[in-house]
Amino acid sequence: MYKLISITLASLLAANLAFAQPAAAPAKAAEPAKAMAPAAAPAAAAPAANCETQAVGKNGKPLAGAAKTAFMKKCTGDAPAAAGDSGCAAKALSKDGKALHGAAKNAFMKKCEKDAAAK
Repeated sequence: MYKLISITLASLLAANLAFAQPAAAPAKAAEPAKAMAPAAAPAAAAPAANCETQAVGKNGKPLAGAAKTAFMKKCTGDAPAAAGDSGCAAKALSKDGKALHGAAKNAFMKKCEKDAAAK
């Protein structure tokens, strides 16, 4: 009976150690390939590669399916606008440091872009 209990406990311990391996270890091995991809890709593909690396959920896992598709569409759609941006979007902050929204943001952006074009 003691042999049966000790064998059972030993097998449970071995199974626990097998499943307790860190899940991040395989992902780290894939990161160098992702880091080298933008350097080898043409300039037009660089925003898409950047969006690919940013497609991560709140829990830290990569997005998949419809969530990834929506994120990629939004990210690549924002990339051309950001390339010609004069930095006004980054400056659109209220006095307490929070991002402006609605009419306040629209008015600020219009004035900032007009001033940037005048320079």
